[in-house]
Amino acid sequence: MLHVIPLGGLGEIGLNAMVIACRGEMLLIDCGLMFPPVSNQGVDVIVPDFTHLRKNASLLQGIVLTHGHEDHIGALPFLLNELKVPVYATRFTLGMLRHRLHELGVEADLREIEPRHPFRVGNHFTVEACRVTHTVPDAVGYIVRTPEGPVIHTGDFKLDPDPIDGLRTDLERWGELGDEGVLCLLSDSTNSERTHETGSERDVERTFERLFRDVKGRIVVGMFASNLHRVRHVLELAQKLERSVVPLGRSMVRNIEMARELGYLPGVTDSLFVPPEHAAVLPPERTLVLATGSQAEPRAGLSQLAAGDGPLRLGPDDLVVLSARAIPGNERAVSGLIDQLLWRGARVVYPDLEPGVHVSGHASQPQQRRVLELVRPKNFVPIHGEYHHLHRHLTTARECGLAPEQLLLAQDGDLLAFEEGRGHFAGSVPTGRIYRDRFGQGQVTQEILQERTRLAETGIIVAALVIERASLNVLTGPQLTSQGLNLDEQVLLTRVAEDARGFFLEMSRELRGDDARVREELVKAVRRAFRLQSTKRPVVVPMVLKV
Repeated sequence: MLHVIPLGGLGEIGLNAMVIACRGEMLLIDCGLMFPPVSNQGVDVIVPDFTHLRKNASLLQGIVLTHGHEDHIGALPFLLNELKVPVYATRFTLGMLRHRLHELGVEADLREIEPRHPFRVGNHFTVEACRVTHTVPDAVGYIVRTPEGPVIHTGDFKLDPDPIDGLRTDLERWGELGDEGVLCLLSDSTNSERTHETGSERDVERTFERLFRDVKGRIVVGMFASNLHRVRHVLELAQKLERSVVPLGRSMVRNIEMARELGYLPGVTDSLFVPPEHAAVLPPERTLVLATGSQAEPRAGLSQLAAGDGPLRLGPDDLVVLSARAIPGNERAVSGLIDQLLWRGARVVYPDLEPGVHVSGHASQPQQRRVLELVRPKNFVPIHGEYHHLHRHLTTARECGLAPEQLLLAQDGDLLAFEEGRGHFAGSVPTGRIYRDRFGQGQVTQEILQERTRLAETGIIVAALVIERASLNVLTGPQLTSQGLNLDEQVLLTRVAEDARGFFLEMSRELRGDDARVREELVKAVRRAFRLQSTKRPVVVPMVLKV
């Protein structure tokens, strides 16, 4: 019997992690993270719950990675800090991963693989990478041969007839497997609701050439630093237009350097680049800024330009291109960023105005249909997407002729069992989301998140009280200081302190000898006094000094 167990990526965008288990062995495909919403104060990243992997650590034979995006490799340093297993990936993906591991000081057994070169993982898995087109070099899907039959995991993919690097999705190989018979197809669902063909990256290249041709000032392109195919053709276009490139944003600088070291940016020389601190002296008509921050991240390069921070100042002759669509939930922030850039006087172009400045890296409905018709799987599980994406992808599979019993709409934690060519639900495993500090080992629990939310909503009052140790008389205080209160509430603090002192003095002298009781009564006194003046319930932190 074969088991397929999604630990993340089904019901959300991100957290991609899929376990394949057979005859006492386990294989993990991808290990991604998710970036938190603004409401999760102080949380840097969200990673999958690895409880099932920890409980079965001795069974895990290896990890294979589809590509180098954070939602597919970002949680791996946290897992490898606990479990030591070999990691298999293509050259560029390993380059991206090495940097993440180095940041957290994690050692790992990394093994480079090549598409169409099968390799063994454990005793029961033969794994073969298949080239796919995505927004990052060296992206692959996987064929996993098991005793129950082959499984295809597409990874993130699209069907681009003319990709920047010339490497198309290997439909021929998937077709060969379709003729052989595929036990289960696990396929990317991100764009399952889009009915038009996903565009080619060449469309963006041609749009950029048209837009950039007559710009008299600076050209600024805001985009994901991980979209290396787009970075490549922007750099090539900058060379053609004789413009120096200013990389703005730490991840942009790092990814360009790594891609050059690995040979993925042919023909790009040091002379093309100028550091941001020297950019102000460049003639605007000879400058192209390649910036992070297309999602309005506060500390990213594009946000710095919009805020007027740094040496560069945008003007009326400058063109700013947002070469990415807003991720769901970021629309308001991106809209505000566009307004800021326009206020600076620049001309701003974004996908709603000029669709050609961005194309997706994911297959749309017609392309997903082509893969389903080519592979003709015995069972189909849509992956990588929110529930409505998965549901629509399942509808497409039904339209392609798959019977209801062949379709499995799974969610994180479901245990899918396959034997004799048939799949069914067979239970569940522990799963969930773990909130973490990216550069630490501390876990942020739901209780801590609730505390942080309360602090953000109500503010905090620090109450300081000085008591004479011998007599237990109150010498001074409570003195109140606050953070997060509005101006009217701050004005109330003097009156609150007076009332709180009166309430505290009702405490008997004998009880003042108990330090814990003193702190408890001080908190009660301040809260009671504040209730007389306001309906808000701020957090009170007591500080008691005995002298």
